[in-house]
Amino acid sequence: MGCFEKKAQRERRTLVLWDETGHSFRARPGTTWARRGLTPVLRRVSKRREVSSIVAITPDGRLYARHFRTSVSSETVILALQYFRRKIGTPLLVVWDHLNAHRSRATMDFVSAHAQEYAVAYLPAYAPELNPEEQCNALVKRAMENALPQSTADLHRLARREFSCL
Repeated sequence: MGCFEKKAQRERRTLVLWDETGHSFRARPGTTWARRGLTPVLRRVSKRREVSSIVAITPDGRLYARHFRTSVSSETVILALQYFRRKIGTPLLVVWDHLNAHRSRATMDFVSAHAQEYAVAYLPAYAPELNPEEQCNALVKRAMENALPQSTADLHRLARREFSCL
């Protein structure tokens, strides 16, 4: 991340590495224990994505997460940008992937209208290994493997709890 950090310092901005992940009731079984001959059965409420998380991490390890009960869109990206800017308190250099919601007209219009507060840089295509935030998502997904939330509110609460543990 050297070039992004130098650019952030030069422009007096806080570098944030950004990524999204979705949570659903779809079975994500992990390793577990059961009595011999009694295979555990996980029953899920729904297979749809019910909660989306937008997460930003700074090079010094601070993690900021915003959770939505919908899929990621331009509107949720803009709301998350405003939330992270308020929480961090300084102008942001946002490094993210090429998700359509990042490149949409609404998002780009918002960023250009608030150029003093936000600058954007893109990761190369197909390079998730360059974004350390991907590892945070993997840890949360691993922690939620055998969870059985009974409602969307439970799923939302579980996602918030797991991200706050990081």
